[in-house]
Amino acid sequence: MAVYERNYGRYRGELTPEWSRFLILPRYAWKDVLDSRIFVGFLFLCFLLPFAGLLMIYLHHNLAALKFLNLPLEQLQQALPINASFFRRGIEFQSWLCFLLALSVGPALIAPDLRNNGLPLYLSRPFSRTEYVLGKMMVLVSLMSLITWIPGLLLFFFQGYLEGGGWLADNLRIGSAIFVGSWSWILVISLVVLAISAWVKWKPVARISLLIVFFVLPGFAEALNAALDTWWGYLLSLSTAMTKVWAALFGLEAGETRLDQLPLWAAWLTLTLGCVLALWLLSRRIRAYEVVR
Repeated sequence: MAVYERNYGRYRGELTPEWSRFLILPRYAWKDVLDSRIFVGFLFLCFLLPFAGLLMIYLHHNLAALKFLNLPLEQLQQALPINASFFRRGIEFQSWLCFLLALSVGPALIAPDLRNNGLPLYLSRPFSRTEYVLGKMMVLVSLMSLITWIPGLLLFFFQGYLEGGGWLADNLRIGSAIFVGSWSWILVISLVVLAISAWVKWKPVARISLLIVFFVLPGFAEALNAALDTWWGYLLSLSTAMTKVWAALFGLEAGETRLDQLPLWAAWLTLTLGCVLALWLLSRRIRAYEVVR
């Protein structure tokens, strides 16, 4: 506005706390994501398995419902026991739905800001580069939490409530495995997706890059191990490392002979290095200005 008009006035509204100002980023991102009917439909489908698990747990403890459905209690308990394997299968399936969710949402989080030179505008606001990444990351973390550890823990506590007799205390390992394993996978996927979105500006190419990381690299790792008769190739496979971690957290066998060769420390090292590399790539790309040589 023209200076001579002298009608400029400073903002007199309510000031938000400094720690929460970066939350404006996920708020508008959530709005854009949930405007898509296709995505909302996919998100609804992600709750079908937890609902099926809820129904199975209920039937295991409801004789009247079993009699009404003509289902024998003993056969049902033997065929579908509510144990660590039950929760592990469910949470692993939901974790791959997380990958599909990230594949849909993630590439559009940072790439448009870089493509349209919007980072200087963002970072001129009262939040840092770290808060910018956290704001974008919260979009993925919140959505993936809704379909992994939140319904997983609800099923865990529901089973403990119906089972009684100190079942929760005897199976705390299952609850901790659901929480720790889900968060480990969520952090790995979120950081990798954001790093790809920051370096690949076009969404189709970013999605192809994500598929290469989680599907092509594991195949290359298998070929490398077979050629050299070693397990070191698994250090290139985030999905294989996570499968090993899932099995260890739940106290179960990996279920695959090839994974018995992979030490648990190597699996955790793979996930950690994947996160560190993604953070380094983000730190190189998320800047208020870009130097062109």
